[in-house]
Amino acid sequence: MAGAGSAAVSGAGTPVAGPTGRDLFAEGLLEFLRPAVQQLDSHVHAVRESQVELREQIDNLATELCRINEDQKVALDLDPYVKKLLNARRRVVLVNNILQNAQERLRRLNHSVAKETARRRAMLDSGVYPPGSPGK
Repeated sequence: MAGAGSAAVSGAGTPVAGPTGRDLFAEGLLEFLRPAVQQLDSHVHAVRESQVELREQIDNLATELCRINEDQKVALDLDPYVKKLLNARRRVVLVNNILQNAQERLRRLNHSVAKETARRRAMLDSGVYPPGSPGK
């Protein structure tokens, strides 16, 4: 009986290329990870959207506080609160940038996984193996 890394032999005695155990494992692992990568990407996208909404709300609140501060006849010192809001906005923008970079890396990883899976499928379908692979 042929092992996972050996090629089968046809009735005419010519070798018939088949998937190796390593190729099957790699493809299975890629297919196993794909849903997790896609789910993580969708969660990062949702967080980024909420970060943008939060930043807009902070901007609106800071603008409103400045307007209230200018309209008040009694001097209220809202400057510390405005500064806190602007500091919070800066942190939100920073987190959003970090998430954007992580999402871009995740998108590139997902693209690479899809490309490698397609390449391996094409090799398996055509029976062509790279030099040095056990499928020869």
